[in-house]
Amino acid sequence: MSTPYLNGISFGLGMDGLSAVMVVTVAIVTLAVLVFAAGEFRSVRFFGLVLLFAAAMLVTVTATTLLTLLMAWEVMGATSYALIGFWWREPRRATSGLVAFLTTRAADLGLYLAAGAALAGGARGLDLDRLASLPDGWRDVVAAGLVVAALGKSAQLPFSFWLSRAMDGPSPVSALLHSATMVAAGAYLLLRMENLLDATSWAAVTVAWAGAATALLLGAVAVVQRDLKQLLAASTCAQVGLMVLAAGTAGVAAGTWQLVAHAFTKSLLFLCAGAWLTALGTKDLTELRGAARRHRFVGVMFTVGAASLAGLPPLSLWAAKDQVLATAARESVPLYVVGLAAAVLSAAYAGRALALVWANTDGTDSVDRAARALAVAPPGAGEQGESTVRYGRAGGEERPARPQLAALPVLAAGAAGLGLLALPGLWARAARVVPGGAGPAWWELVVSGVLALVVTGLTARAVSRRDLPAPAPLLGWLGLEGLTRTVVVRPTLVAADALARFDDRAVAGSVRATAAVGTAFARLVDRRVEWSVDGAVRLVARWFRALGRLARRPQTGQLHHYYAQAVVVLAALAVLLLLVR
Repeated sequence: MSTPYLNGISFGLGMDGLSAVMVVTVAIVTLAVLVFAAGEFRSVRFFGLVLLFAAAMLVTVTATTLLTLLMAWEVMGATSYALIGFWWREPRRATSGLVAFLTTRAADLGLYLAAGAALAGGARGLDLDRLASLPDGWRDVVAAGLVVAALGKSAQLPFSFWLSRAMDGPSPVSALLHSATMVAAGAYLLLRMENLLDATSWAAVTVAWAGAATALLLGAVAVVQRDLKQLLAASTCAQVGLMVLAAGTAGVAAGTWQLVAHAFTKSLLFLCAGAWLTALGTKDLTELRGAARRHRFVGVMFTVGAASLAGLPPLSLWAAKDQVLATAARESVPLYVVGLAAAVLSAAYAGRALALVWANTDGTDSVDRAARALAVAPPGAGEQGESTVRYGRAGGEERPARPQLAALPVLAAGAAGLGLLALPGLWARAARVVPGGAGPAWWELVVSGVLALVVTGLTARAVSRRDLPAPAPLLGWLGLEGLTRTVVVRPTLVAADALARFDDRAVAGSVRATAAVGTAFARLVDRRVEWSVDGAVRLVARWFRALGRLARRPQTGQLHHYYAQAVVVLAALAVLLLLVR
């Protein structure tokens, strides 16, 4: 479907295998998140923003022109700001929304650069499929713009820190933002534009290494996090890094199914974290020790999601991850090694989370202590902030609402069922929907599964005795936000302050000086020139008044006077004629 929008540029939507998979994934995850949120929120504003957010993602994945993509991209960014800062009365949350918005907006400038370069390069209609055929120079500029925009939206290095701040939003927002929308949008764009990446000499390699580096480094960040939502956020960066790696190694099918499997897995985990937050009032993993034993159903659902995240067979991310690694191995052995190391870290941080939530607290339950320490909150406190917990009765934690529990099994089924893609026959059918290369060999699946089981088990055993140490750089997300403030924000503010002073003193000063000179000149004119002009005018007026008085004297009304005057005039004329001759 396409309709003219501007001269030579159309607003276009279309559907192919990749778009169809994304539309179904976005619809299912959004519905599950809305059902979960119905147990906590009664805000029309919240549900309206979520629906607008999801609609923008649906337009993004079906856009066929750069104009359509840019419009949906902007709406998605604006609504994400409103959702992350939903509890805007709390300064921390409002600031986090602003940090996320400004970071992604800075990267989004790349999309405008790409659009401008595409127009300058002669891309008729800004069709996405035609960008790869642009002339070399313009094609490189378009690719650079799209890569920057996609890496920023997907929270890849060096933009990853905004996703940490996004955790100040409500849990349903985190579930949606981290799974099938927003963060996935950047990975989708790179998968969609794989032909453009491949058409340049540098873009595909750059994208692949950016994804691999993010998967490895943010995986290490996730291992040591003390906050469950922060752990899941860092793991999102790492898992999306594998999708970006697939896009850079021509693995469109592998990256797509990694995206789908991760969407179900991560939305499930975030909703489980939200359910515990509602019941226990904490996201701290230390205080969540034994939480799965207290809330068995949520604990089982969390276990399915965490096992999938760890890459344990036969769950979904086990199969999808190995598809990505097989694609990377065909392109570059170093990329495969880095990707495999990132997969090992995923087993480590998922195993750590599982060990902590299932820990036996030996009768002295820290969750009980946390619950007793919390005051009884008034009804509807869930809309005031996630740090406030609603209790059904004094002295004990509240059970998650039924809608919250109802949303979990559907996502758990997706997180587990997509592991069937490891079967050669099913992978061949999936490759018909989204074309892709051959899957991994059977031994690669076995080695990956065994490695994930061993690492998960060893990590869980180590954590059950003593939690892992947390180096400050990893705990603080590699210091990326502080580095950005030092390298980008502070110099920008200093430059802005200098420009403001220059504007006040130089530009505004010159304007004031010009006004002062103009005023002085006007006063001079008023005192000198204007006085002379006025004097000349007054003199002419006096002359004409005198002539008027003289002209009135012959007007006596006596006829004989008029005859005499006529004789005198005629005589004067006669004398004049004689003199002239």
